[in-house]
Amino acid sequence: MTDQELIAHRIDEVAATADYHPGVVVILNNDARQVLYMSQRGLRQLHTTIPELTAMGEEYYARYFNPDEAQEYVPKVVELLTRNDPDYSVSFFQQVRTGPNGGFELHLSTARVLAQGRDGQPLLVICLSCAIDRDSHINTKVQRLLDENAFLRSHAARFSSLSTRERQVLAHLSRGQSSAEIAEALHISIQTVDTHRRNLRQKLGVVSGFELGQYARAFDLI
Repeated sequence: MTDQELIAHRIDEVAATADYHPGVVVILNNDARQVLYMSQRGLRQLHTTIPELTAMGEEYYARYFNPDEAQEYVPKVVELLTRNDPDYSVSFFQQVRTGPNGGFELHLSTARVLAQGRDGQPLLVICLSCAIDRDSHINTKVQRLLDENAFLRSHAARFSSLSTRERQVLAHLSRGQSSAEIAEALHISIQTVDTHRRNLRQKLGVVSGFELGQYARAFDLI
């Protein structure tokens, strides 16, 4: 069986039962950059067809996914292809543009290699994507995590400029401790704590305790 025959065979196999699954089934090409098949549930949600998706190529991701999250799931897909193990899978959260008026809805997606070519390299990748109930408490928690990850990526350079002591002071400040309490905990003077507080606000470009807390949470100081 040639690679093209195997592709057609695998797609036919999956398509026979795809619409019975609780989520959207997607089959991608060997480098996961092009959609070759999508179950009817997904096509209805995206208001598109398989030929249209295939013709999009990589534009599929830009059109239907939040580009800010690419740094989260792209490395996982690359690892999946590199390991090339049909028993290995990766899971990740994605914001997909399937909501009302083209808004984003949160999905949990799981992917694995579906078929290998005659050369032993990945030939097809299959992905199952399930929407998370927007009214579920899990949705809120995951969205908070995604927001923190986005904050981390965009503010990493500023955070890296902090000294070890400044990070310690930041952690205590985010817990609502006073300068006197921080001074006692770190065995330094109150004046030194106040100096660190001023430096933190200047280096991080923040003016409120809430903003300091964002840094502490995103960079796992609390």
